[in-house]
Amino acid sequence: MKFLDQAKIYVRSGDGGDGVIAFRREKYIEYGGPDGGDGGRGGDILFRAVPGLNTLIDFRYTQHFKARKGGNGAGSNRTGAAATNVTINVPVGTQIFDEDRETLLADLDAEGKEVLLCRGGDGGLGNTHFKSSTNRAPRRADKGWPGEERWVWLRLKLIADIGLVGLPNAGKSTLLSVASRARPKIADYPFTTLHPQLGVVRLNNTEEFVIADIPGLIEGASEGAGLGDRFLGHVERCATLLHLIDGTESQVVKHWRLIRKELEAYDPELAAKPEIIVLNKCDSLTPTQRSAKKRALAKASGAEVMMLSGATQEGLPELLRLLQDRVTAAKRNSQG
Repeated sequence: MKFLDQAKIYVRSGDGGDGVIAFRREKYIEYGGPDGGDGGRGGDILFRAVPGLNTLIDFRYTQHFKARKGGNGAGSNRTGAAATNVTINVPVGTQIFDEDRETLLADLDAEGKEVLLCRGGDGGLGNTHFKSSTNRAPRRADKGWPGEERWVWLRLKLIADIGLVGLPNAGKSTLLSVASRARPKIADYPFTTLHPQLGVVRLNNTEEFVIADIPGLIEGASEGAGLGDRFLGHVERCATLLHLIDGTESQVVKHWRLIRKELEAYDPELAAKPEIIVLNKCDSLTPTQRSAKKRALAKASGAEVMMLSGATQEGLPELLRLLQDRVTAAKRNSQG
């Protein structure tokens, strides 16, 4: 399945049914009077966040959603049938924006969350409502009220506990593949990952977390260079950022600062999230190189630097335990 995290769709709720003009005509009832029924309510347009979806690809092929009109009224004061609502299922984490792509209409960030976006029109009144002492046989009935229509943008922000960031070829996909059951494409050239990958890391029967591998950033990504910063939206909801750095590069501090700069340019709040720095591919380094690069990164960042080899899995158990503890603490704080 292809990954699609943005889509533009058209939605329209149903018009209300029309009221009718009708009169009682039973054989033995004199002066029957008006008995025209009201129209039924038009269908609503609702959005619901459901599990099991992780892309908006369905909206590439279906872009128009319209609810039906309510039924017209009938004689004997019968109200028209209300139209069925149209419920659009979207992945958890979907945001709904107005056509200007800036006005946030709804944020479906929890499973089962539902929002009414376009309300169906009310049914028109039948002529029964217009009977009075001076107008015993009204010949007026109202049309149903129109529904609402609009173009909206859907934007998906994946719900993950840990956001994996770094330059291309830092080893993010390899880490995801050895830490979870995710199977991203892996190769020795930049931009192997062209869309975000999600993996569930399960330490035991009671502890697990979700990690998102975001396509590699390069200098100028916040201005659209390379793949740009479009995918950074998927780590905005993460509790912690895991910053992976290729230990075989000569200027590891420069690479760390480059990514930090792009995060700041995209969103200062994202850059302010807790960060775990990991020096990857340490199996290719001598003990002296390990010590020097780790010390340089720690001095520049002011944070602890962990060593890892995605290929040999050296340091992997310790890293996963730290990530799980961070996720558990973040969830506890959010609930408390």
